[in-house]
Amino acid sequence: MDNEIINKVSQSGLVTIDLEAFYPQGERVLFDIKDLLFQELILREKDFREFIKNEDWNKYKDKYVALVCSADAIVPTWAYMLLATQLEPVAKKVVFGNLETLETILYSEILNQIKIDEYKDARIVIKGCGDLPVPKAAYVQITSMLRPVAKSIMYGEPCSTVPLYKKGKE
Repeated sequence: MDNEIINKVSQSGLVTIDLEAFYPQGERVLFDIKDLLFQELILREKDFREFIKNEDWNKYKDKYVALVCSADAIVPTWAYMLLATQLEPVAKKVVFGNLETLETILYSEILNQIKIDEYKDARIVIKGCGDLPVPKAAYVQITSMLRPVAKSIMYGEPCSTVPLYKKGKE
């Protein structure tokens, strides 16, 4: 009797997509404009422009920067735009929003580059549970992208999946 152990998962023809593999390396920075407001309420243009002029923007070199205001204040749109003009030449990416918004935008740009036709009629497992902050929006986006072409879509690990979609018989 042959006691060979057969790995049925590797023979199943499943294609695993690990969104962590797409994670863009680089430091994330939250730039909170709150600290530049007078009494955390008012943006004084003169003081703000002085900050813009004197800030060492090179400390944001090759970083992903999210611009927010965590104070309950009305900040004019031009203030974020002015910050972007200084950050754009040095940062990898500048977005308006919190760090989750930043991750969502980064993943959206990356996922939009996938050649989705390569997954035509594939049985796909979208890997879950990882160590990196993959936004839920990325899981929704990849599922929406794959649904028109995939034979089936599952979530989890190849040995334990949650079925999400199965193409009907044509």
